[in-house]
Amino acid sequence: MFWIWTRFLVSVVGVLLTPGVHRASAIEVSTPKELTAVNGTDVRLKCTFKSSHPVSEKSVSVSWSFRPLGSGLEEQFFFYQEESFPPTSGLLKGHAVWSGNVLKNDGSITLTNVQSSFNGTYTCQVRNPPDVHGFTSELRLEVVQSVTLSEIGILAAAVGGAILLVLVVLTIVFAVRCFRIRHGDTGIELQDSKRASVCAKQEFMPISRLEKLEKDRLQDDLENRKLHEEDAHAKSDIKEPDA
Repeated sequence: MFWIWTRFLVSVVGVLLTPGVHRASAIEVSTPKELTAVNGTDVRLKCTFKSSHPVSEKSVSVSWSFRPLGSGLEEQFFFYQEESFPPTSGLLKGHAVWSGNVLKNDGSITLTNVQSSFNGTYTCQVRNPPDVHGFTSELRLEVVQSVTLSEIGILAAAVGGAILLVLVVLTIVFAVRCFRIRHGDTGIELQDSKRASVCAKQEFMPISRLEKLEKDRLQDDLENRKLHEEDAHAKSDIKEPDA
C-alpha cells in the first residue's frame, strides 16, 4: 500500500512540474496553452500524445471536450476511434472536423468558421489500452473580431511611411546642398576678387599718399621760390631810385 501511494505522489509531482502536460504511467498528452483566432476563420486545435504501447487505429481513441468561458459546465463534443464522430447538436455542430493522425501520435481537430461564442477551454483526452486512464491536456481559445487591417499590417504601413518620409527629406536636403554648392562657387570667386582688389588698394595706398605729399612739398617749394624772387625784385626796384 505504501508503494502504491508513493507512485501516485510521484505521478502528481510530475504533472505539477510539467506545465501544459498531464503525465500518467506511460502516456503524455500535450496541447498549446493558448490559441487566438480571428472571427470567421478556421483554427486547428493541436493535440499530440506519446505512449509506451504500440498505437493503431483500433487501439487509440481521442475525445475532445469544451467548457465555455465563464461557465463551469464541460461537455464532450468530438470523438475519434478509427473514424470521426463530430457533434450532431449544440454550439459546435458543423464546426469541428478531424485533422489528426493517430499513427503519428496526433489527435488534433479543426474548428471552422469560429465565432466569439467559441471562447473557452478545450480538453483533449487520449486512451491507448492498456493505457485507459483519463490522460488530458487543456488549451484556451480566444476568438477576436476581424478587422480590415491587422495590427502587424498597420505597424508595417507606419514604418514604411516613416522610411519614405525620411528618404524624401534627405533628398530635399541633398538637392539644396548641391544647389548652394554650385551657386556658392561663383559667389566665392566674386568675393575673392573683391577681397583681392581691396587688398591691392590697401597695398598701393601708402605709395599714393607719399607721391601726393611729395608733390605738395614740391609745389610749396616752388611757391616759396616765387615769393623769394618777387621779394628780391621788389627790393632791387626800391634801391635803384635812391641811387
